[in-house]
Amino acid sequence: MLLAIDIGNTLVAFGLYREEEFIANWQVATEATKTADEYAVLLTNLLAQRGLQLAQVRAGIISCVVPPLLATFQQLYQRYLGVEPLVVGPGVRTGVRIRYEDPREVGADRVANALAVRRLYSTPAIVIDFSTAIIFDAISAEGDYLGGAIAPGLELAADALFRFAARLPRVELVPPQGAIGRNNVASIQSGLIYGYVGLVEGMIARFQKELGGGARVIATGPLAEAMATHIPAIHSVDPNLTLKGLKFIYDMNRA
Repeated sequence: MLLAIDIGNTLVAFGLYREEEFIANWQVATEATKTADEYAVLLTNLLAQRGLQLAQVRAGIISCVVPPLLATFQQLYQRYLGVEPLVVGPGVRTGVRIRYEDPREVGADRVANALAVRRLYSTPAIVIDFSTAIIFDAISAEGDYLGGAIAPGLELAADALFRFAARLPRVELVPPQGAIGRNNVASIQSGLIYGYVGLVEGMIARFQKELGGGARVIATGPLAEAMATHIPAIHSVDPNLTLKGLKFIYDMNRA
């Protein structure tokens, strides 16, 4: 089996493949201070819930945007699985031409998303990742990664309001009854949910214009499903887009 791991700033996503079948996935909080041993215990328990064992894993691939954790997960693979994982980065074949001014600035997860969209959907495309940041990526009709935009994520914005505005409470990220809030909680929820709906709709319109229109819009990330219900311009929601892209990258480099 192949274990794909996407290490993000907020969450670590695990995806398990048996041949071509995507059989299981999990998400845990990213904790840079955890050791390889601690993550191995956590992963062992997650696998056990599905009747699986670490020993069944025979291959691995990692995408990582949290540099201190890369070595941690490499140790996990080596120590507990006897596997040398493929790390997505320079020198790894992805089939995605990167048109960014400095390709090294493009996160491995964004490259994996671009490949998955090209294989599973249609291009041109706009990928929106609702994670720690909201990341917009543009994929050309030829499947090239063109670039994108980065904005603070909803949870980051909510936390900033709570931390830096003394009288504002921490709120649950759910939509209020209407855009006009009648108390502080509803007002913050409106600003966050509906405010970000407006941000996303505006960015989609701008990207569509620059791409020439007709781009398919795919949302991914922890808050993708919740936000997509308010944004008709989003055509598809794929929470496991990055893990699927990692499988494609692994297959391209296996030979």
